[in-house]
Amino acid sequence: MKPINAVLDNFLKKTRLSDGINQQKAVEVWPEIVGNKIAENADAVSVEHGVLFIRAGSSAWSQELQLKKKEILLKINKKVGKKIIKDLRFI
Repeated sequence: MKPINAVLDNFLKKTRLSDGINQQKAVEVWPEIVGNKIAENADAVSVEHGVLFIRAGSSAWSQELQLKKKEILLKINKKVGKKIIKDLRFI
């Protein structure tokens, strides 16, 4: 008999639900990835189809984050263990 975690992992992979779980992890690790100063001024709010939506406190913060977009994407995907986030959108 297999352990329950192995059965669940197999099920999540077969149904591709693990992608959604990994995408949600990106929202959870946002403050850790960007640091306190940015996290105080911009929140990761949701993920849809590999796009992480960020609510910035001002247009200046949106612009600053746009300049750091590539770096942030690399850090997020490294943290969640896969290239799960393909883009950042600022709202």
